[in-house]
Amino acid sequence: MKHDLQKAAAILFFCLMLLFPQTVVTGAAKGLLLWFQVILPTLLPFIIISNLLIHTQAIDVISKVTAPVFCRFFRVSEYGSFAVLTGFLCGYPMGSKVTADLLCCGKISLPEGKYLLSFCNNTSPMFIISYVLLQNLKQEHRFAPSLMILLGAPILCSFIFRSILSPPSHTRPDRSGPARTEALFKDTSVSAETGGLLDHCMMNGFETVTKIGGYIMLFSIIIELGGLLPFSSSALNNLLFPSLEITNGIRNLCAGTLSQSAKFILCLSMTSFGGWCSIAQTKCMIQGTGLSILPYIMQKLVTAGATSLLSILYLMIR
Repeated sequence: MKHDLQKAAAILFFCLMLLFPQTVVTGAAKGLLLWFQVILPTLLPFIIISNLLIHTQAIDVISKVTAPVFCRFFRVSEYGSFAVLTGFLCGYPMGSKVTADLLCCGKISLPEGKYLLSFCNNTSPMFIISYVLLQNLKQEHRFAPSLMILLGAPILCSFIFRSILSPPSHTRPDRSGPARTEALFKDTSVSAETGGLLDHCMMNGFETVTKIGGYIMLFSIIIELGGLLPFSSSALNNLLFPSLEITNGIRNLCAGTLSQSAKFILCLSMTSFGGWCSIAQTKCMIQGTGLSILPYIMQKLVTAGATSLLSILYLMIR
C-alpha cells in the first residue's frame, strides 16, 4: 500500500510538471534562491564545525562547559548537552543531525537519542528575530515574549517526553555505532594528520546542505502548484500551505488578511512545528540510526500545540 501511494504521488508530480512547467520553474527558483541566500551561508558552517568538534574530540571541551547546566536540567549525558546546545541555537535540522552523529559515533545511547530528538531540534533565535518578527510580523516589541514562548514550549514539553520515554540517565552507549558513518570518518587519526578529516567534514557538510536544498526546492514547488487550485479555504491558506515550508509559508501567511493576533499565534505555531519540509529533512538526517520519524512528528505537533496555548495566554494577559 505504501509503495502504491509513492508510485501514485511520483506519477502525479511528474504529470503536474509537464502540465505546468512555468509554475514548477517559478517554485524551484524560489526554493533554490531561499536555499542559496539563507540556508547555505547560515547552516553549512555550523555543519562543518560540528563535524570537526565531534570527530576531533574537541566536543569534550564544550560538553564539560554545557554539562553542569543541561545535564541536571534535562537529565542528559555530557555529549547530549552538546546536542541540546546546537538544537536550540543553530536551527533546523542541526539538532537532529548532531543527535544522529553522536549516536552513530557511540557517544550517546539510543534511548537518549530518542529523548534528545523529541525536543532539541528547533528554529534558531536568529531566524525568529530577523525573519519571523522583523521581516514578516513586523512586531519588534514582541522580541522577548516570542523568544520565551518558542524556547519555552520545547523545554516544557521535554518534561512530558522524558516521563514517557524514560531515558536512562547513565545508559552505556553502543560504541560500535551504525555503519553509515564508518566510511566517512574511518582512520581519523591518519586523516587528521593529512588534512583528510577536514575534507571529509566539509564533504559531509556539502552533502547534507545539498539534501536540505533539494527538499526546500520540492516543497516550494508544491506550494506554488497549490496556488493553482480552483478553490481555496481558510484551512488551506492559513494552515496546510504555510505548514509545508515555513519560510515561504510565514511570508504568505503574513501577507494575508488575518488579524495581527491571529498571524502572531499561527506564525509562532508554524515556527515551533518547523513545517513538513523540516520533517523530511529530519527524516533524512536520522536515517539508519534507529531513530523513528513518526514519534518525532507527534512530538513536534504537541510542541506546536503548546506554543499556540502559550501565545494565546500571552495575548490575553499582556
